[in-house]
Order: sequence, then structure tokens, then C-alpha cells
Amino acid sequence: MSFTLIFENKKEDKELTEEICVQDVLNDLDVSIESTVVKKNGEIVEEEAIIKEGDEVQIIQIVYGG
Repeated sequence: MSFTLIFENKKEDKELTEEICVQDVLNDLDVSIESTVVKKNGEIVEEEAIIKEGDEVQIIQIVYGG
């Protein structure tokens, strides 16, 4: 079982051995939810969203500045 992760212009398949949520993926990547937008299968989701086999998860980092 696996899902597709898109992050920093890289697309890779990740193993899915147990039920995980978006927050688990962000923790593994050491990325804060406050600085990202996460899409699962093209829809914006919250950090509690469960990732299932075949899902595509895209993490988009928000750029701040002035």
C-alpha cells in the first residue's frame, strides 16, 4: 500500500503501513502546518485528514515576505 507525496518539486511514492494523517506526514518532513497548504487528491484538507492507499498528497509551502 502506498500514496503519492508531492513536496518541493519532487513526486514520490511513500509506503503506507499504518493509518496516518496529514499531520504525521508534516511531522516526518519537519514542516509546520502554519506555513503550508495541503491538498489531498486536489482538495485542500486539514491536518487531521486521513491518508489512504492511492491518495495524492501535495504540500505547498507558503512564502512570506514584504
